[in-house]
Amino acid sequence: MQPELVDTGTLQRDCEALLFVASESLSIKQLAKLTGAEESAVSVALQKIDQDFAHRGIVLREIAGGYRFASNPAAREPVEAYLLPPKTNLSPAALETLAIVAYTQPCTKGEIEEIRGVSADSVIATLVDRRFLVESGRKDTPGRPMLYKTTPEFLEAFGLNRLDDLPQVDLDATAPLELVLPIPTLTASARGRSASNQASDPSERAEATDTPEETEPQPSAV
Repeated sequence: MQPELVDTGTLQRDCEALLFVASESLSIKQLAKLTGAEESAVSVALQKIDQDFAHRGIVLREIAGGYRFASNPAAREPVEAYLLPPKTNLSPAALETLAIVAYTQPCTKGEIEEIRGVSADSVIATLVDRRFLVESGRKDTPGRPMLYKTTPEFLEAFGLNRLDDLPQVDLDATAPLELVLPIPTLTASARGRSASNQASDPSERAEATDTPEETEPQPSAV
């Protein structure tokens, strides 16, 4: 450790400057290499930066495996009004495709289309252009299709530190879901009574109609 860097604030100053000019998150190891300080000293400096900027418009965030400056969440509305005009928003199709890749990566265009049921050419091109997806080699199958995976820009855009931070979902689509249908159906005993009513005289059928059998929703495997 270099005590003079911590004591004089030089290390904190240098880390602040690096975090300000960096276009990506910087790890403690990278900051230590760039400043010539020990990693433990950089960690102390980052803690001090975090405390000093906690209530400012710019805050320190641990994201995408490193640290970087970001706008304070409390200032979200004016920042989004400046950075995110409607034309830059992702379409539902793009978000759907991005979610598929995030949870199944690396995956091919064909695998994405199999899940979505529609062509994904233009959507994938948009996501690659926006740097949310990147090519990740080719799959060892006939035709050698291109594989795609998410990028650090994807993590930053969605406020994730790593892919493990994605919400947990059940990807086992083979198990049927038990759903309760809100549509009344006749039970076997009710159908038998209904047939018996049809064989009786009109007055009995009318009486049966006035007091319909109670039914309950039945589960259906989807």
